[in-house]
Amino acid sequence: MTHPLDRFLRDQYSIDDVRVIRQQLEESGTFQFPTLPSGLFSAAITHSQDLEYTGYQNVWVRDNIHIAHHFYVLGQPDKAVEAVSAIARFFHTQRNKLRDIITGKADPQNVMLRPHVRFDGATLTELSEKWSHAQNDAIGYWLWLGSTLAREGHWLPTADDVKLLSNFVQYLEAVRFWEDEDSGHWEEARKIEASSIGVATAGLIAVRDYFATMASAQMPFGGTKSFVDQTCRRAESLIERGRAALTAILPSECVQADPTKQRRYDSALLFLIYPVRIVSDEQADQIVSDVVGQLQGPHGIRRYLGDSYWCANYKALLDPQNRTTDFSNDMAARDRLLQPGGEAQWCIFDPILSVIQGERYQATGDPERLRLQTEYVNRSLRQLTGEYSTFPPLRCPESYYLENDRWVPNDITPLLWTQANLRLALHSLEQSLSRDQKE
Repeated sequence: MTHPLDRFLRDQYSIDDVRVIRQQLEESGTFQFPTLPSGLFSAAITHSQDLEYTGYQNVWVRDNIHIAHHFYVLGQPDKAVEAVSAIARFFHTQRNKLRDIITGKADPQNVMLRPHVRFDGATLTELSEKWSHAQNDAIGYWLWLGSTLAREGHWLPTADDVKLLSNFVQYLEAVRFWEDEDSGHWEEARKIEASSIGVATAGLIAVRDYFATMASAQMPFGGTKSFVDQTCRRAESLIERGRAALTAILPSECVQADPTKQRRYDSALLFLIYPVRIVSDEQADQIVSDVVGQLQGPHGIRRYLGDSYWCANYKALLDPQNRTTDFSNDMAARDRLLQPGGEAQWCIFDPILSVIQGERYQATGDPERLRLQTEYVNRSLRQLTGEYSTFPPLRCPESYYLENDRWVPNDITPLLWTQANLRLALHSLEQSLSRDQKE
């Protein structure tokens, strides 16, 4: 079956070729990012009330930071600032939770007592349903991008915002993030995960660097010099703990003795390479090799081996209210649905692999890196919905799953995180080809 983009795809591209594809996608509505009044983004665009069961009309901190970061990279920092500051406004409503965990009044094992990382983005209020809010990566992402934007002068945090950044450093210390069992990127059973530790560590590095800039420039920060120095010292100590934990765990995702928690391969580790850049080139090469060798499929990339979310015939096996529910306390029930080879193949990873290869090409000039960058751009483009999909053409799915022995997009289509990653991949390829022209 032909794909709407087949006539545009090349084994080797010119800058003009890529720009034609980008223009075609823009005109086709591929890169729509409807913005809520708060400045945030729902996780997905639901085209009908039938799909509201997914809950993806709500806001996830993690998704919003990835979307905001893509705008930042594309030279639109104002949109990134809107999202970061809106998350800050929501997090201000979580100050009591922060305080209670920092002071030991609340038990962080009760995940509903942790700062919420999924909420109503229109009203900036909590959702009442139980959710796996133990997600240190989500906190780390906000610290990372918020502090980066502040250090570069794009975001001008209020005095209360600065205190909030410092409070989250204390929070990560209180939950002992370097050994905390959290639900991580996939919001599932809690374990000690390198992907969460890595993003939290990157966030702490960004906070430290921002506070150090304030101290050296004597900028207003809503506190005393000792407050800034203390935050820097605390962050530095936690960074060392985070790096030590990563050294002990990588290239695995989890090395706990419990076989139900151990995980050698997980595609979330790609985000430690890009966008947060917390691992060495050698570690990055091993992570990429693992993902490509163990998790890559013909239609996308698995999150991990044994992933039962949107496994084969998922819609037939689960009624709507149970498809996207919180499974973090009972993975076994859903895992029993998985048949060998039936994991969903996700669409958020191929664009990131393309960017990773592109950055290495731009640094080294190695033509093999450009070939791989191009290969993963093409894989990403072929994942867009076709003319015979139940969704509009040229939309970015969350994943493909098996339905009656046929790979089809899952109901979370389009996913804005996928859109952002694809747009970044095209941007990175343009940068690589621009490098060639300059030479």
